[in-house]
Amino acid sequence: MKKLSLVVATLLMGTSLNAATVATVNGKNISDTEVAKEFESILRGRSFSSLSQNEQRTLVVQYVLRELIIEDAKKQNLEKDSFYIQTLEKAKEQVLVSTYEKKMFDKIKIDNAKIKSFYDSNKDKFVEPARVQARHILVENEKDAKDIINELKNFKGDELKTKFSEVARTKSKDPGSATNGGELGWFDQNTMVKNFTDVAFSLKNGEMSKTPVKTNFGYHIILKENSQAKKQRTYDEVKDGIENALKAEELRKVMSQKGEELGKAAKVDIK
Repeated sequence: MKKLSLVVATLLMGTSLNAATVATVNGKNISDTEVAKEFESILRGRSFSSLSQNEQRTLVVQYVLRELIIEDAKKQNLEKDSFYIQTLEKAKEQVLVSTYEKKMFDKIKIDNAKIKSFYDSNKDKFVEPARVQARHILVENEKDAKDIINELKNFKGDELKTKFSEVARTKSKDPGSATNGGELGWFDQNTMVKNFTDVAFSLKNGEMSKTPVKTNFGYHIILKENSQAKKQRTYDEVKDGIENALKAEELRKVMSQKGEELGKAAKVDIK
């Protein structure tokens, strides 16, 4: 039953109706929907568009590399390789099992009252933590950080964001965010190291840290762009997810019972 979670994950993953092309490989367009589908276990229900530009680019690069390997494998005629053929047959069997599970999953019905009861009893599980959206510039020593703060301290609003991004691209030692102007995207209080998080959350939207923030990585200058307060998700927002989770729980029972039925009807001799 280990593959059950994959079936349920597929059912929970939405499909974009407005797919955007994020790359082209030898004339073949690659959409954000295709990339999201390939990395759904990493996204864990998040949409591709909710990722930072750096995160999106990382996934796109990985997807492109996979496409190039597939093309090269076909050129080498590896589809006739014995290992490929044997593995493909096993994969077909697993898809058949997954299809079997999906058909049974689709037949399960959960009463709305049970879904609502689960929500009312587990509201704490449906709380979105407070989050901030920020950029940063990372340098090796405190003096460099102070010099950058002095360089940027008189800018405000969009002009500050533009200048901050320019400095991040040229001076930040964080390669992951520097190319995107220091962008870190959205994060909650448990995502970053405490010193960094404490300052980021204490700033006002559009405000830059007035002193360097020291962490194990070096010295940071932080620009807070936006914030979102802690939020209780409504019943309507989570209803479908709860229903699928309850259906998955019921499916485990149904599959167990089905296994017993099939076992009794078959000639099975376990040594």
